[in-house]
Amino acid sequence: LESYSGETAFHVALADKAGVAMASLRGYNLEGLCTPDIIVDGLLGTGFQGELREDYQRLINFINRLGRTSYVLSIYIPSGINGYTGRPSPTAVQADATVTFAAAKIGLRMPEAKQYCGRLHVRSIGLSRVVQTNNPPSCYELTEDVFSFLPCSSPLAHKGNHGHILILGGSSGLTGAPTLAALGALRSGAGLVTVGCPRGLIAEIKQGWPEIMTRPLGPGSQWTEGCMADLSDLQAFDAVVLGPGLGRSEGGLDFLRAYVQSSPPPTVFDADALYALGHIQDLRGQLPDSSLLTPHPGEMARLCQMSIDHIQSHRIDMAREWSETLGCTLVLKGAGSIVAAPGQALRLCPESWAHLAIGGSGDVLSGIIATLSAQGLDPFYAACTGVFWHAATGRILHTQYPFRGHMAQDIAHALPRVLELFCKHS
Repeated sequence: LESYSGETAFHVALADKAGVAMASLRGYNLEGLCTPDIIVDGLLGTGFQGELREDYQRLINFINRLGRTSYVLSIYIPSGINGYTGRPSPTAVQADATVTFAAAKIGLRMPEAKQYCGRLHVRSIGLSRVVQTNNPPSCYELTEDVFSFLPCSSPLAHKGNHGHILILGGSSGLTGAPTLAALGALRSGAGLVTVGCPRGLIAEIKQGWPEIMTRPLGPGSQWTEGCMADLSDLQAFDAVVLGPGLGRSEGGLDFLRAYVQSSPPPTVFDADALYALGHIQDLRGQLPDSSLLTPHPGEMARLCQMSIDHIQSHRIDMAREWSETLGCTLVLKGAGSIVAAPGQALRLCPESWAHLAIGGSGDVLSGIIATLSAQGLDPFYAACTGVFWHAATGRILHTQYPFRGHMAQDIAHALPRVLELFCKHS
């Protein structure tokens, strides 16, 4: 007992007085230990950072071997998991269940931690309401509650009441992206959707989709600053998606500059528009506060001039810092998408499905968020709702395509099914 101190010594003494049989594993031949029915893992606390010492790695690997036949219960967090990132360091206890208290650490809800946590139980620890009110969480988990933000649809409504979305994108070889964004907008309830692209690409964009209107821009098949001349009625649109398939030409960069300086409607900057913002750094400070950026880790790395590895290992910090820097809402996509906005607590999406890892998935998301913005939602809440809605299509697609093999447009087509799953018909 004398080798312990503080709280550990206090509780070891209590266990000793209660007659609990104990043996220290320090210097013990682990391989000679009998196989227990239950292993309670409390090696490390929630504040663990850095990399495990070799002796802890040895213990954790031993617990995981016993866990093939024993039930493993982790207290607070599986030992070895970083409570902020959810990543093992470099290994971690693989629990059958984890019980944590008051609120889950962010790392416990990260997709990387799922295979280590088992079934996660969040239990009360007796914190007073005053303490909880004065110390609100820095991050909330997105749930189906976001659908309460959806505007009610009146049977007397017309198409104009549900928003007119403009998709600006498409270039040679990249005409599918704006079409997928348009499908995302239509399937999430937009009343009207128009794709604006260079005149020479109109027929390729249309591709037999009667629901998608088109707006020819400029005289040829290339983006130029002059394309803005055909958008003199830009304010007639309720929201815009800029970037899907835009390409990375000089003309596209010139168009983006002219667009940002035109006082545009609420705009979702996605795909090649993010590439352009990474190169035209002076435009970052000119983005309206109604703007919304949706980078995946590679686009975020280019925007921040950092490595993808750095972005992925600091997702929370990067999303928070850059939403403040840019002064607008930012969605850092990927498994465990994060929504950040100035003055708002972060939102983490727990839905993580392999079915969303497909080219065109992000284009669909941009269309959803634009539709919600057009229907009156604040950009932050439009992003929160759109991210969860988009991610939850994975549930539908997992049932229909358990081994993948679906297409990006299937994500869009599954959107009404998600509402059928979560929302009561009224």
